[in-house]
Amino acid sequence: MRADSELIGISCLADGADSLFARAVLDLGGGLIVIVPAREYRDSLPAEHHPVYDELRSAATEVIELDREESDSEAHQAGSVRMLDQADELIAVWDGKPARGYGGTADVVAVARERGIPVTIVWPDGAERD
Repeated sequence: MRADSELIGISCLADGADSLFARAVLDLGGGLIVIVPAREYRDSLPAEHHPVYDELRSAATEVIELDREESDSEAHQAGSVRMLDQADELIAVWDGKPARGYGGTADVVAVARERGIPVTIVWPDGAERD
């Protein structure tokens, strides 16, 4: 998202591409808006990701916490939809395949496209899904 030519990234800070994106935005001098899908969200992330999550969340210019307790697929989708409420465009690291469960990248891309939000898909040659 850009406001007055300022780079602003929006992320839920999941381990992997979400956090790499957030770090890149900060490294470029941009601002970061963090969406927290549920109160149990941090605890649902891998323990080795907690320091990264904490660092990025602390660096955020804004933190939006959804009013959900359990960090489940519905909360993750709600967090992504809330992210899209703020976004001018979506950059998705996605192999083009269906989501493994509700709230996956395919679902987020579908909502963005339904809303007319420009979507850029990033999937490097030779990359494979875990």
